[in-house]
Amino acid sequence: MAARAAAAPARELEPFFRSAEKEVLLALARNRNLGERELLRLLERRDLPPGVVAELARHEAAQSSAAVRLAVARHPRAPRRVSLPLLKFLFLFDLVKLAQTPAVPADVKIAAEEMILKRAESLPRGERMTLARRGPGRVAAALLNTADSLQIQAALENPYLTEALVLKALSADTIAPIVVETIARNEKWSRRYALRLRLVRHSMTPFHVILGWLPSLAAGDLREVCQDRRMPDSVRRYLLGYCAERLGKPHLGSD
Repeated sequence: MAARAAAAPARELEPFFRSAEKEVLLALARNRNLGERELLRLLERRDLPPGVVAELARHEAAQSSAAVRLAVARHPRAPRRVSLPLLKFLFLFDLVKLAQTPAVPADVKIAAEEMILKRAESLPRGERMTLARRGPGRVAAALLNTADSLQIQAALENPYLTEALVLKALSADTIAPIVVETIARNEKWSRRYALRLRLVRHSMTPFHVILGWLPSLAAGDLREVCQDRRMPDSVRRYLLGYCAERLGKPHLGSD
């Protein structure tokens, strides 16, 4: 049966697509009569052995097909030695699709995200905005750090952006003031308690915004904020007075 699978014309291939035998599938993957459509159909099978996926990647019809390259790279059973080298041949938004595919191994996703960020540096503004809005969360977080207010807003609207990623972005030494200010004024993100707490302690957060948030802080968190010596002196002095009044700690001082 394997010999037939390796040489059968396209019109006689149907029975082999349903085979569960590895040798038959390997033979089918080497069949020179397969075209792009047949390769993609095979790659829809999540149960393909790694060796079959590797064989499909080597098929002559796969060399000129962006769709097949993407299907191989994002296949959950693609060997790393096959999927990782393929990444550099994928179009930018095919890399995005791959990085957003749940079944793709984490290390392959990370490699794809690194490649996306590298290419993003030379993208036209419109494509970079689309990437900020629709790309993987880690990519959106990296694209947050810019002076372009529209790009910042696009990244903050990204559905894959998480609170943890925004917190990490706020901790960057190189973060631009406009990023902190935009996050602080963003209706969605400024409501997150952990982010609000981080922003209260951030030297770039507008003081009037901090004032509006102080009543919402839990007493324990407020005590920590009041004693944080990393905050600007003027802000810290005000907070010491506020803490003393709210917490009934008249002995609080600036040391």
